[in-house]
Amino acid sequence: MSEPSSRYWCHICDGMVNPILESGLIKCPICEGGFPEEMATVINLKSVNLLLNMGVYLSTPKREKLSEDGENDRLRYGLSSMQGWRSTMEDAVMILLLSLLQHAAFSNLDGSTSFFGVYDGHGGKEVAKFCAKFLHQQVLDHEAHLDGDLGTSVRKAFLRMDEMMCGKTGQKEAALSMGKLDKSNGNMESLPEIDEDNGQPDEWPSGEVHPNYKGPTSGSTACVAIIRNNQLVVANAGDSRCVMSQKGQAHDLSKDHKPDLYAEKKRILEAGGYVAYGRVNGSLNMSRAIGDLEMKQNKSLPAEKQIVTADPDIITVELSADDDFLIIACDGIWDCMSSQQAVDFVQEQLKTEKKLSVVCERALDRCLAPSSGLEGCDNMTMIVVQFKNPFDTKPTSFQQPPVPSILYGTSLLMSYSGIHLQDDCVVPEVGVDNPREWYC
Repeated sequence: MSEPSSRYWCHICDGMVNPILESGLIKCPICEGGFPEEMATVINLKSVNLLLNMGVYLSTPKREKLSEDGENDRLRYGLSSMQGWRSTMEDAVMILLLSLLQHAAFSNLDGSTSFFGVYDGHGGKEVAKFCAKFLHQQVLDHEAHLDGDLGTSVRKAFLRMDEMMCGKTGQKEAALSMGKLDKSNGNMESLPEIDEDNGQPDEWPSGEVHPNYKGPTSGSTACVAIIRNNQLVVANAGDSRCVMSQKGQAHDLSKDHKPDLYAEKKRILEAGGYVAYGRVNGSLNMSRAIGDLEMKQNKSLPAEKQIVTADPDIITVELSADDDFLIIACDGIWDCMSSQQAVDFVQEQLKTEKKLSVVCERALDRCLAPSSGLEGCDNMTMIVVQFKNPFDTKPTSFQQPPVPSILYGTSLLMSYSGIHLQDDCVVPEVGVDNPREWYC
């Protein structure tokens, strides 16, 4: 590296590291104790992440929002999405209520079923859009759903997305998303058309995997809530989150899948991957996702055991009169608000604002960073689902999950998880929305 070039990069790193040094990470604000020496690594790794994010932000944020409201006799919802500082919008949403479920495609469904899905894409928008278009169809059409087993239906649908994206349907949708589909004849620029073995046209059934097509390189989280009668099923893969407000108290119905969680890191290592800088193979900052197919290539392992898996965590609860509303949102919201802060914000807004989409819009505005490089620069999508009529079942007894087992290392410190050795200040791996929110 030449001397001018070296000075240039030194100035960039200095400009990134100095604000971090001044941001209060050096001391615990509760007990004022100093952190272990390894915390210096956190600062260095944070600057690496900032460098990796160069070029993905706009000079000014896009504040325009796509918002929507809807309702049926049991619930009402509002949603809002905003691109923000990101150079592209990679979030997608799908909502189905009774009026839409009466469509012929879903004529065999229980009329009380409602579906809400938030998909936060990374590396492109293709997978998020694919999930928004097809995942609910797989859930609702699956025979397990017709037999009443929503959990099994949802799990199969999540895993089915990866299979579908390697087929003709998946490539066609990816080509359409990237503008590579000739709409006049339906042909794709990159479609493998000739069978290399015999030189004949490749008869490629729509639902089958093509040997020469590995699927899109992007990926997406998926956080889905399905309500049928008094039953709520939540399925999640990635770091989007679903939160229940029960008498004003926030209860997480999903877990953020991060690479440093013990079970996640164990699976990653056993599948041949590694965790560095708090990221899977040094790149992906979540350990479960739909897509990211280059991290699912171990032919000797099932889908659930791959380095990155689409296998969701699923929770089923019975709704009760104590349940106020659901919040389903991508990490663009949770990076800026804790679950309880989001519940408190929605409750406060509902005192004067009845339109739920407006409540979501205000939450997005609250989270939007004043400048790029700060928390609040991601795409943001938020859904609030409010229950109209009291449910006559007993309230679910939610228990806060214990602080999970901790794997020590610099990648763990990168996600601000670990133990403050001097004063026993514990920072849990899950639920730390602000690195300055410590628990002593």
